[in-house]
Amino acid sequence: MAELIYKICPRSLWQEAEVAGSFDGAPVDLADGYIHFSTAQQAAETAAKHFAGQDDLVLVAVKTDALGSALKYEVSRGGALFPHLYASLPLHAVSWVRPLPLGVDGTHVFPELPA
Repeated sequence: MAELIYKICPRSLWQEAEVAGSFDGAPVDLADGYIHFSTAQQAAETAAKHFAGQDDLVLVAVKTDALGSALKYEVSRGGALFPHLYASLPLHAVSWVRPLPLGVDGTHVFPELPA
């Protein structure tokens, strides 16, 4: 089974990517020059830090083995290695897309992610 990394983004932005056939990134990705991803262990913290209180989001699971050398793990928050994609995300690399709703406590409710 391929390793998965995760992208959190507004549903409308992902729907545009599905029409276009690839995902070029959210505004922050375009500004930074790469698409930000999180590992399963990092996803909830990423949601809390960068998407607090936002609803109508999706969680996109991406197969790392489909990304090639454009995927780099680089030091970011707290010295942790985060996956960054220096290319557009081809939709064939996407394993699944699921809603990322807000729970009653205001935090995002994640599907079970592999450790």
